[in-house]
Amino acid sequence: MGKLQEDLVEELAGRYPELDFLKESIKAAAKAIIRCYENGGKILVCGNGGSAADSEHIVGELMKGFIKKRPLKEDLRQNLINTGGALGGILAEKLQTALPAISLVSQPALSTAFANDVDPELVFAQQVLGYGKKGDVLIALSTSGNSKNVINAIYTAKALGMVTIGLTGKGGGRMKSVCDILLDVPAEQTHRVQELHLPIYHTLCMLVEGYFFDD
Repeated sequence: MGKLQEDLVEELAGRYPELDFLKESIKAAAKAIIRCYENGGKILVCGNGGSAADSEHIVGELMKGFIKKRPLKEDLRQNLINTGGALGGILAEKLQTALPAISLVSQPALSTAFANDVDPELVFAQQVLGYGKKGDVLIALSTSGNSKNVINAIYTAKALGMVTIGLTGKGGGRMKSVCDILLDVPAEQTHRVQELHLPIYHTLCMLVEGYFFDD
């Protein structure tokens, strides 16, 4: 990880001194995500309540330009122009390169069907089974570290050979012993845990984006 990336992590620790002890774990998480993308993989993200909103937020930062504009590669730009004419030119100009990511909270029909027909605690695990493959990454958010549907998703991901990154608080709960990389923030109240998760995943997204895209 280059100097620019190191600076981003140091900046995070400067703004949130209570997160200083997580610097190496944050770098490890970023490297795991980068390695996943280098190998053609994808990121899956899940959580409940406010952590569900965070899941959507993370995907939003990865699937479009976050800090950088991410122009398309020239061969794709030309293919769009060649196949779409004037419309293709607009697509080539406005579309941004995505880092593939899926929020597992964004499938209400599937989730409610599986919850109703099978087991509500397995709605994330079922999607991990369907979407995930060896080398992919699951980012799992639970402020307590004990959310059953999140734990089930983690075990399923590990069985598939995925890397599991947990964002927790309150000591990490059950996720402390099952995640490959744990980012357990030093807070007990749910809202405080969530407030500390946001700058961490923003930094992760900047680290990953900065690795793949120039200014």
